[in-house]
Amino acid sequence: MARYRDAVCRLCRREGAKLFLKGDRCYKPSCAIERRGTNPPGQHGAARRKMLAGYGQQLREKQKVKRIYFVLEKQFRNYFEKALSQKGVTGENLLFLLERRLDNVVFRSGFATSRRQARQLVNHGHVTVNGKKVDIPSFQVKMGDIVAVKEKSVKNTHVEGAWQTASGRGRPAWISAGDKDLSVTISGLPKREDVDATINEQLIVELYSK
Repeated sequence: MARYRDAVCRLCRREGAKLFLKGDRCYKPSCAIERRGTNPPGQHGAARRKMLAGYGQQLREKQKVKRIYFVLEKQFRNYFEKALSQKGVTGENLLFLLERRLDNVVFRSGFATSRRQARQLVNHGHVTVNGKKVDIPSFQVKMGDIVAVKEKSVKNTHVEGAWQTASGRGRPAWISAGDKDLSVTISGLPKREDVDATINEQLIVELYSK
């Protein structure tokens, strides 16, 4: 599967906003957006920034959401088609499907400092769902599921560090602390207020509806 291997801070600067792809660094003055501003990367980045409208604005919004959740084009399109077939508002359904990905839940629970780190934890078998190892980042959690870090992985330095700083990043209301350390319960389903308020999902719906 294709993966983005370049510097992720370039993605934030390309979108002109913090996408929180670098873990705790995104909350510090060393963040690229804080140091270099929101101009696109490259020597002539400032000169290349221009106002977008219509298709350009819709495309940028789609790219931003894909980069936030680290999803490639084909998979993102599949999520949209599934959201379209569900009852409710298509744009919100799309965001809810992305929020319920296991790698996102691991990040939002506080087991990792970024979604990219969370995906690595899942891929390497450090995470369980209802007591069973799940190593598929796109696995969709459902209400009542218990997501936890494996007992052998509790002392992992990356996990410990992320858990200690989790309070600063916050945890959405639909994820509740579990009965034991490094475990959470999916106590509900995501709501629109739980998702990044800067995302305009309607632009994505308009793009795919052409």
